[in-house]
Amino acid sequence: MSTGFLKDDNQHQNEDYASIRGVEDNHLGIYDKPLPCFGCGIGWFFLLLGFVCPLLWYYATILYFGKYYHKDPRERMGLSANVIAALIFTVAVVITIAVVVF
Repeated sequence: MSTGFLKDDNQHQNEDYASIRGVEDNHLGIYDKPLPCFGCGIGWFFLLLGFVCPLLWYYATILYFGKYYHKDPRERMGLSANVIAALIFTVAVVITIAVVVF
């Protein structure tokens, strides 16, 4: 057999081929793994639970500024949504306290 291109598919049938990777060597990419918290990610999960307990928005904000999304870039949008929610909640609480006090 020459080192040139194969002329037809029948040349493959008589030779044994070995896989470069074994069957057991199944490396999943970073985007093939499901996200934690029921597949929606930590950020979006904390955003939804933050309506029950707003302290979770602040915890997710700490995760965002701690660059937790470097582990999985798909978490960035959910964590940034928590930053915005925490900011809006803080402004609402400050305005409410200012109205009640003054």
